[in-house]
Formats: sequence, C-alpha cells, structure tokens
Amino acid sequence: MIQAIVSLPLIAAIVAGLGNRAIGNVAAKSVTTGALLIACLLSWPIFLGFLSGNRAAEVVHVLDFIKSGGMDAAWALRVDTLTAIMLVVITTVSALVHLYSWGYMAEDPDQPRFFAYLSLFTFAMLMLVTADNLIQMFFGWEGVGLASYLLIGFWYKKPSAQAAAIKAFVVNRVGDLGFMLGIFGTYLVFNTISIPAILEAAPSMAGSTIGFLGYRLDTMTVLCLLLFVGAMGKSAQLGLHTWLPDAMEGPTPVSALIHAATMVTAGVFMVCRLSPMFEVSPTALTVVTGVGAATCIFAATIGTVQTDIKRVIAYSTCSQLGYMFFAAGVGAYGAAMFHLFTHAFFKALLFLGAGSVIHAMHHEQDMRFYGGLRRHIPITFWTMMAGTLAITGVGFAGVGFAGYHSKDAILEVAWASGSGQGAFWVGTFAALLTSFYSWRLMFLTFWGKPRWSGSEHIQHAAHGDHHHDAPADEDAGHAPAHAHAAHAHDDHGHAHDDGTAGYHPHESPLVMLAPLLVLTLGAVGAGFAFHHAFLEEAGFWKGAIFYNQHLMHAMHEVPALVKYAATIVMALGLLTAIYAYLLRPTFPAKFVEQFRVLHRFLMHKWYFDELYDLLFVKPAFAFGRLFWKAGDEGTIDRFGPNGSAVLVAMGSRVAGRVQSGYVYSYAFVMLIGLTAAVTWAIAGR
Repeated sequence: MIQAIVSLPLIAAIVAGLGNRAIGNVAAKSVTTGALLIACLLSWPIFLGFLSGNRAAEVVHVLDFIKSGGMDAAWALRVDTLTAIMLVVITTVSALVHLYSWGYMAEDPDQPRFFAYLSLFTFAMLMLVTADNLIQMFFGWEGVGLASYLLIGFWYKKPSAQAAAIKAFVVNRVGDLGFMLGIFGTYLVFNTISIPAILEAAPSMAGSTIGFLGYRLDTMTVLCLLLFVGAMGKSAQLGLHTWLPDAMEGPTPVSALIHAATMVTAGVFMVCRLSPMFEVSPTALTVVTGVGAATCIFAATIGTVQTDIKRVIAYSTCSQLGYMFFAAGVGAYGAAMFHLFTHAFFKALLFLGAGSVIHAMHHEQDMRFYGGLRRHIPITFWTMMAGTLAITGVGFAGVGFAGYHSKDAILEVAWASGSGQGAFWVGTFAALLTSFYSWRLMFLTFWGKPRWSGSEHIQHAAHGDHHHDAPADEDAGHAPAHAHAAHAHDDHGHAHDDGTAGYHPHESPLVMLAPLLVLTLGAVGAGFAFHHAFLEEAGFWKGAIFYNQHLMHAMHEVPALVKYAATIVMALGLLTAIYAYLLRPTFPAKFVEQFRVLHRFLMHKWYFDELYDLLFVKPAFAFGRLFWKAGDEGTIDRFGPNGSAVLVAMGSRVAGRVQSGYVYSYAFVMLIGLTAAVTWAIAGR
C-alpha cells in the first residue's frame, strides 16, 4: 500500500509531463487528480490504524541504492505514526489542490505542465517523509526544492515570478548547505545514515566533543544546529524567511500546497523525526525555541500591515511555523506535530479561499479594493470565516475550532516547561496580532461598502476586457500606483462607495468550492477530534518521536491565566479589528500618521531584504562584474583567445606589407636574411 501511495504521484507526473498537450488538458488533469485521490484514500486507513492502535510501525524495502565501504543506503519506506500523519496531510491537501486547480487554472494554456509539477512536488514530499535514512530524506528535501522552484516560477514570462523562483532556490540552498554538513557530520560520528540506528546511538554521544571550524565543540550541539539550519531554510524561519512571501508569485493553488501542508513543514517534520538527537543537546533546543519564538512575533508584526490578501496569509504561515518550532524546542514534539496537522487544514482553506476571492475580483489581490463581498460570494465567505475562527483559536471550555486546541496547547506546554516561559509571552502577543490581522483581512474583504472602483483589474472586467492570459494578469499583486495613491496611508479611508458599475463579483465554480467545504470540516473539527491522541497518548506515537510524558501532563496544571491567555488575547485582537475597521474606519489612517516610522519599518518587512541586498546581493554582483570585466574580458580574453587573434592579425598586416610584388624588395629581404644567418654562424664560433 505504501508503495502505491508514493509511486502514484510520480507516475502521474511522468504521464502528464511527457504527454503534455499530446494527451490534452482533461486527460492530464484526470490522471494527476485521480492518482492523488487514490493516494489520499489509501493514506487515511494507515493513519486511522495507528490512531486505533491496530497498526505497528514497519519498513518496506524497495531496492538497494548505495553500498560503499561501511555505508549501506537502501531505498526503504518507513511507515510509523509520524509518517502516517504526514501522509494524510500531504495527500489530502494535494488532492484537494489538484481538484481546486481544475477551476482556478481553467484558462491557462499550460495546464498539463502545471499538474505535472504539482504531482512531482507531492512525490518528492512523500519521499521525504517516508525516508528511512538521511540520504533518502535529502533526496526528497532537494526534490521539493526543485519542484517549488518550478511551481513558483510557473509563469516564467513574468519577471517577478522568475525573480521569486530564483530567490526561493538560492535561500534554500543556503539552508541546505547546513543540512548537508549536518548529514556529513552525522555519518562521521555514527558511521551510519540509518535514522533508527542514529537515534538509538544518540544518547551515548552526550558530553562528547568534535572539531569544527578550529574549535572543540559539543558533538550533538554541532550536528543538531547544522541540521536545524536546513530546517530554517525549508520552513522559512527568521533569517532564511525572505523567500516565503515572494513565493506568492506562483498561482494560488501553489501557495496552498507549499505554505499549508508540504514544503514549509518539512523542517518541523525533520526536527521531530530526529527529536532524540535534539534531546541530547539542551543548547540546540534553546536555539530552536529562540528562533521559533522570534519568527513567530516577527512575521505576525508584518502581517498586520500587509494589503495583499495572499501576503497576509503567507506571513501568517511564517508565524505559525514559529509556534511549531518553539513547541519542539521545549520538548513538546507531539504538540508541534498537532499544530502542523491542524494548521494544514485551516491554512490550506484560507489560501484557497483567498484564491476564490481573487477569482471573484478578477485577479485583484489588494484588500483595499474589496469590501462587501459576503453578499456576493457567501460560500467563500463562510468557509473563510471557519478558517479565521480556526487560526485565531476560537473556543471555550475544551471545545473549539482547530487552532484553539493546537495553538493553545503549545502556549500551555511552553509555560509548563519552565525554560520556554519567554516563548510563552512572545507567543501570546503573537496570538493577539494573529487575531487582529486575521479579522482585519475578513473585515476589509467581506464587510463595508464596495471599494472596487479603485482597481484597474475591476475596471477592465467592468468594460468587458477580461484579460484571460493568466501569466500576465493573474496574481499580479498590486494595482497601478495611481490607483493606490489615494490609499497610501492604510487599508481604506478614502474608498469609493459606489463599487464599480457593470461589474458584479461571482462565486467560484463547484470544483473550487468543494475543496473549501472539505477543508472546512478539518478547520472546524480536526482539533477536537484528535487532540487527545496527539497530546495525551504516548502509545499513539509508538516511539516515532521523543515523548515527554511528564511535560505533557504538566501542561494541564498550568495557572488559569495561562490556560485562558490565548482566548483573552484572541478577543482583544477581534475587538481591536472591529473598532478599527467597522466602527471607526478612519482610525487606521490616523494611527499610521501618528506612527509613520513604525509603519514604514513594518511595511519594509524589518528591512531584511534591503539589508541582504546591501550585504550579499550587491557585493555578489560587484564581484561578478569584476570577474567578468577585469578577469574574463580584461585578462583571459585579452591575453588568451582575443590576444592570440590580435597577434595573428598584426602579423598578417606586417607580412602583407612585405609582400609588395617588387623584385628589389624581395632581394632586400633575402640580403637581410643572409646577413643575419652569416652573423649568427660567425658569432656561434
């Protein structure tokens, strides 16, 4: 069964990719979507089997891969509780994204290529989560990097899409360098790449040291931090996060697939898979906690000022990943995986819901040109409402939406751990900001008067100019500067009240709404249905992660204020958003006017891009120009092939002058030559 789950997306990708237009759009979509639906249907029984306790972990040998000296890297598929969770997350979200794309990409001329990339991405992610050794994991790790590059840059004729794809690829290569060094070091220390063997031997390495960069350092700290650098790249943690918002240049289904359930969760999965290694190094766990908490608050602050609907959700993803990492950092790997599980449903729902809004608004993504949409696209509204209730953690007395059970559990366990109480306060403030920017998105999009007349996209649609060429128009991100000038201070303020005459937003087709309805079920019920197994049953994990029974019990004994802190700040964020965007619509503009420096700081995303451009990009281009102009052209070409050609040309010109055609010239040359020969002969004696 596991072989079929992993291989079906690969087969579908090959058929759709190689068949392309020869088999047609419908056939390519049918093959890829059908393969993912079958994989999804096969994955859920595996997960439910572990949930009920009727299934045990197993390793399915596929083939021998590398045998060199003491290294034996067989191609094998590990199926345990951790794998089963990732299987249902990946295949469910991917299958729904495939189905959703039938409607969203209906007018794109390159549909077979798009669906082939989606399936290839899914195959690579499945290879990553079923890996039984580090080389196989690295294969999947790099596979999702390649596939994400192809998907982000799918509309390769758009310069912004090209730049975003290259940025994602380069930033992830930085993280992958650390991951590779971690794998090399792990093999050097343990003399094996087998994950079970490494995890079994890890405790014995406590207190040992290893030489690194000229110093003797704690072995497990070095290895875990190198591996964590790879996780920071894939999961867009602070410092290596800059690729994530730019990845919005890809089609919206790509955003849902990459940001909800697959690529960005690879780092969290890897840390949880190798949790016995991390438990040996308190220093590494402290770093993981600190980076996760910093990312959590950093991304949340930026999300409060974004005007692009997809970028708000993208920064929300970055922030939620921070929660997962600081949960892992305090030793609550079950809580980290639980939030990963619930987050997949409500974040995929929010991204696909945003795609439905963009579809209704003729590819306009700026929320300042929305307003009053709940009457026009009611199904999209109610499904996004469910996603918002889930991400903000609405619930009480043990019953609530998905985020209420998973995010609140992370905050409680962070407090209970003692070492993570700083992360608790950071996470609580981030929860306040999460509530604010999530409800801000809902109010700007679905409440208030229509503000569509400021959008050039809507103006084109109202006049019948629909621009169906998706690469040039789809997900453009921003309306023209002149249209935005009136809204420069914030999200609304001076909006038009009459909407746009002749244009009416339309609900998405059923093929797009059906995935939203399915994901709504997960956003509403996944937390309540599975919180007991993830958080309170060590038997559910069956050794797949390091499970701290004492810590998970202590989370239930935290003070009442800690337990209700997330609910309190959620309500404060909601009330603030209601005041700012419903009761006093002029308040945001006044706030921005008062705190212009802070607003500019957040709008520039803490100036990370500008800093990296100054420190890395411009010097790299300067070195490139130096080697190009002075090195290649000025030295190699000048004294190499170009220099040789110049010498030959000069010699030819000199020889041409000698060949005058007059007999006395030739006699003169012969005389000079004879004289030189005689002189040489006499001097030689």
